Amino acid sequence: MERIAVYCGASEGNDDIYKDAAIELADYLVDHKLDLVYGGSGVGLMGILAKEVLNKSGKVLGIMPHELVDRGAACDGLTVLKVVENMSVRKEKMLELSDGCIALPGGPGTLEEIIEAFSWARLGDNSNPCVFYNVDGYYDPLKQMFDDMTAKGFLTQEDNDKLFFSDSLDDIWMFMETYIPPKIREYVK
Repeated sequence: MERIAVYCGASEGNDDIYKDAAIELADYLVDHKLDLVYGGSGVGLMGILAKEVLNKSGKVLGIMPHELVDRGAACDGLTVLKVVENMSVRKEKMLELSDGCIALPGGPGTLEEIIEAFSWARLGDNSNPCVFYNVDGYYDPLKQMFDDMTAKGFLTQEDNDKLFFSDSLDDIWMFMETYIPPKIREYVK
């Protein structure tokens, strides 16, 4: 692995534990010589994460739609800032440039991006592992939702096992390093 896509909030949340987790993840990336691929913002957890990686002399690739760049959301000093047409292109480019996906706590955009990455894996369009950095149990309700999908027959257990929820960065990297993409979904009429 060389590059990790991280999805996270353009807000900081209301508890320092989320900011601390973003810094911890940034330090872990740099210590393990992994480049950060993210949405390019200089605000919220996104900004905290990117600035910490840069402060530790790591590499940061930001992918941002021109409309957000025009609004002044881009982080200054990134190693690379790729300006793209829209959010759909951003999500596709982030997956293309990365070897794994991690979701820090965030809002609807964070959730949309990591869920899309997982959905694309089931279709065979994303070979990256998808992980939820489950800071202080933030993603526990979502894990329960995936378990409910499985129990009710909307998701196979095999595919559910391809998602990982953890608050341990060491466990996250072990999962990512041993990850085998899901079998491409086939349809029976």
